[in-house]
Amino acid sequence: MQDTVDLTELCKSNEDFIKRLNKIKNAIKKIKSYEGHLFDSADKLLEYLEFDTKLSMEIERIYVYAHVNGDLDLTDETFQDYNGRLSELMNQMGEICSFVLPEILAHDYQEFLTFCKQNPKLNKYKRMIKDLYRAKKFTKNKEEEALISILTSSYGKPEDISELLINTDIDYGNIKDENNQEVHLTNSNYSTYIESNDPRVRKEAFEALYAQIKAHENTFASILATEVLNNNKIAKIRGFKSARELSLYHNNINNKIYDSLIENVSNNLPRFLKYFKLKKDILGLKEFHTYDTYASITKEYDSKYTYEEAKEIILKALSVLGKDYINDLSQAFANNWIDAKIRDKKRSGAYCTCAYATHPYVVSSYEGKLEDISTLAHELGHAMHYYYAQKNNTYQDYGYSIFVAEVASQVNEIILMDYFYNNSNNKEEKKYILDNILKKFKSTIIRQTMFAEFEDEIHKLDNKGITLTKNVLTNTYYKLNQKYFGKDVIIDDDIKYECFRIPHFYYNFYVYQYATGYTAAMKIAMDIIAGKKGALENYLKFLKLGCTKNPCASLKVAGVDMTKSDIYNEVFHVLEQEIDELRRLYE
Repeated sequence: MQDTVDLTELCKSNEDFIKRLNKIKNAIKKIKSYEGHLFDSADKLLEYLEFDTKLSMEIERIYVYAHVNGDLDLTDETFQDYNGRLSELMNQMGEICSFVLPEILAHDYQEFLTFCKQNPKLNKYKRMIKDLYRAKKFTKNKEEEALISILTSSYGKPEDISELLINTDIDYGNIKDENNQEVHLTNSNYSTYIESNDPRVRKEAFEALYAQIKAHENTFASILATEVLNNNKIAKIRGFKSARELSLYHNNINNKIYDSLIENVSNNLPRFLKYFKLKKDILGLKEFHTYDTYASITKEYDSKYTYEEAKEIILKALSVLGKDYINDLSQAFANNWIDAKIRDKKRSGAYCTCAYATHPYVVSSYEGKLEDISTLAHELGHAMHYYYAQKNNTYQDYGYSIFVAEVASQVNEIILMDYFYNNSNNKEEKKYILDNILKKFKSTIIRQTMFAEFEDEIHKLDNKGITLTKNVLTNTYYKLNQKYFGKDVIIDDDIKYECFRIPHFYYNFYVYQYATGYTAAMKIAMDIIAGKKGALENYLKFLKLGCTKNPCASLKVAGVDMTKSDIYNEVFHVLEQEIDELRRLYE
């Protein structure tokens, strides 16, 4: 079994990529010929939609080829060039196609339905077109849309600027590691030292990092305030009351979902805060600081697993998802959908991407640790979600919403960890697994909800006309840390500068979906593990939906209603049991 990916189904070679790219460039020239004629007839509209679909599928194909190859070797100038050409192509496409949406919306949806009767082949575009009309009252005329497109391309700069500042321009100096050796601190390796078992190392890393961010606080505050201002202005131009309303409307999410998340997590916080009390007791610390919350209370469990063993563990653990699921999942290993090989200059981290014309592709770096198996299972959850959405929907309807994007991946991870825990006879391994589950809950539900509340607060302040100075931003963030970390944690003053370091704050209302997605995944996984009647069947139906239903309706198919408090209460109840179990193992 190989741990390298086969991309030849996308493009047979680099020469094939160039050939396809040039063909797309020539095809794009045809788009302008449709301007002003989309609704000339049912046949004309169908002709354009079919042309656009074919073009989009081909762009997706070569994009995945260039993107994955480029990530396998970040220094490969060939794929740097290919990705640059594709970026230019996408910008060109955006400008050329700016007439399409206003022209469609200049007509009534009823006209489209009439066209469907005249040419039934248009019916496969019905969901897509109906979704376009949903935004009709917020869509401007052709000239205004072109202007907004230009504005939003420059409004994305705060993200780029903050990333360069935090990762490249700031020198965080040196600290001493556990062996008292001097090491250079970076934003990337900060997580290694903040999770150290040595309290001195955690403290040094925390103070060194935030001392430098504090030294640049005026710049960071200006960047973050500009991001918020841009988001709110674009929302108002489109006719929304706030940036949050625009962002959630775009994803077809009711604003009540956002408020429900914050309200229910806040109500259940006392149940989670027992974890910090337990961690303080186990670590034996008189003072338990914000940087101590990242410390592991167990030594890293150093068992190693070969790639073949990882495959067998994943397939065995996920067997609760049924024979058909396992048979389909096995293709990923058998047909080289995965690149898990350790390579020099390979992009760090892991992800799954997809081309409708072929199948999903997974990129990771497998080193043999338990966490690597978990990461692989996570990305294969994405892969199977893509796979089932592809197999059961047209190209127009297979792309599921970002709101549900993390559900399938987290379901796999949760089931895998449950399998590991229940099949371990080693007490230290059990402690290690439980602690990692609880840390995941903290990072994905607790912290992401805190981030969501902060993002919401600062946008509301801007809408009220309050200038987002460095003190307004940092004090707002500090108070939320007090709320979400509780009385057993000393909230260090420097933690308020963390608000400048979180990359998601520099783009628009995304983080809440990590928390809602993980909550939904916990509910689904728990029901499947418990053998609840209909749970597995409903989950598999959910995986096949694509975007044929709105995101919340899709989750209801899987048995999850994100508007209800019950789901949060149930998930936090399980969390509480896991905290009690971890305490029992130590006692």
